[in-house]
Amino acid sequence: MFARMPGILASSGDYAMRELRSAFLVVLLLLVPAVNADAQSRAPLFQTEQQAQAHCPSDVVVWVNLPSGVYHFKGQRWYANARSGAFVCKAEADQSGYRATRNGQ
Repeated sequence: MFARMPGILASSGDYAMRELRSAFLVVLLLLVPAVNADAQSRAPLFQTEQQAQAHCPSDVVVWVNLPSGVYHFKGQRWYANARSGAFVCKAEADQSGYRATRNGQ
């Protein structure tokens, strides 16, 4: 086999490995669910909890951290405390691709 030196042609085994890595990355990108920013923007966002509750009186209001797409329930640490967030109805948040916090904060 050829040594890996700049300016020297690589062996066919090296070329095959690069092709295999490229194919693997393509498959991986196709399997990973893409975050759809348009879907997340479909949920009505409210500046106050009262506005959100008036919009969905029979649903629970949650606080969504917009950059992360994670929502928090009232009484949790980050409820209404994230810098970039909004109040949203839970059902609409779920439909828009937001998810509940996993650590209960």
